Amino acid sequence: MRITVDIDENVLADLMKITGDKNKSPAVARAVTEFVRRKKAREFGRLIREGAFDYPAPPADAAALDPANPVPPLYPE
Repeated sequence: MRITVDIDENVLADLMKITGDKNKSPAVARAVTEFVRRKKAREFGRLIREGAFDYPAPPADAAALDPANPVPPLYPE
């Protein structure tokens, strides 16, 4: 999608240095994508801290689990 955006030349130059892109469009697209990814990750972390996800409690014999895979199976066999 094409859009027109006013961005300070110094900021754009810094962005191109940071991303390593030689063209403006890929640098801006990368920055926007990264911004959205970080916002989503921050929101996911907030939901985890607030307990929005309910995971099953580990079984009583959790010590018998495989140490290479400490996560208990969701549905015991």
